Amino acid sequence: MDFSNAKFKEVFFAIYNDLPRGGPGNYASTEKAYALMSALPKNPKILDIGCGPGKQTLDLAGISKGEIMAVDNHQPFVDRLNAAAKAAGLEHRVRAQNADMFKLDFPTEYFDVLWSEGAIYQMGFENGLKTLGKFLKKGGYLAVTEAVWLKADPPQEIKDNWAAEYPAMTDVSECLARINNCGYRIQGNFTLPQEAWLDDFYTPMQEKIAEVKERYQADPEAMDMMPCFENEITLFHKYSDYFGYEFFVAQK
Repeated sequence: MDFSNAKFKEVFFAIYNDLPRGGPGNYASTEKAYALMSALPKNPKILDIGCGPGKQTLDLAGISKGEIMAVDNHQPFVDRLNAAAKAAGLEHRVRAQNADMFKLDFPTEYFDVLWSEGAIYQMGFENGLKTLGKFLKKGGYLAVTEAVWLKADPPQEIKDNWAAEYPAMTDVSECLARINNCGYRIQGNFTLPQEAWLDDFYTPMQEKIAEVKERYQADPEAMDMMPCFENEITLFHKYSDYFGYEFFVAQK
């Protein structure tokens, strides 16, 4: 995805700004991952990194009863989450701020939980675990989702797609090894189910793409970009047996 192209960035956020989630996930998966953290305080301090519009942030607030700092570098997502937290009466426990995950300025060993659904890859998976781990208390927990290969020898079409989008993508066993190498003990992992991709992400995205295409029908440059988003959904339906998102939970 070429965010250096102003038109692409405009079209991307025209599609993504109003989606329920910024990527694959659902309440059941968030709840399942949180349940793998067996030794948390009653009101844990949680850092949600790359929170997007914050669906999982609000879910975490209900599941954990913790204090959550959520960060994202897209101001409309930050505003949307803060407004939603206030509407839900959670502004005393949930706060979002505009921040670059590469330049976070929090106290070291401050948080009980580092949470990130589909965002760590931007730093490089292993680099992200090492860099962000300094904010996590000893004995604290890491919960991240990461794109992975689920089968060896995927068809060339999907292999080429991920080579362009995320060339560092690997399989579950390699991710587990990298997590261990970064000073964490694995507590559990599981693959996100199909509905975590569809219900709050790809199904509403399909509807939004149709709406955005109508809005941009007189803009040839924007219309040329639409197949990029449509193809992502098509490839998921064709090849989801070969790739997915894995939820990893580990203790520092």
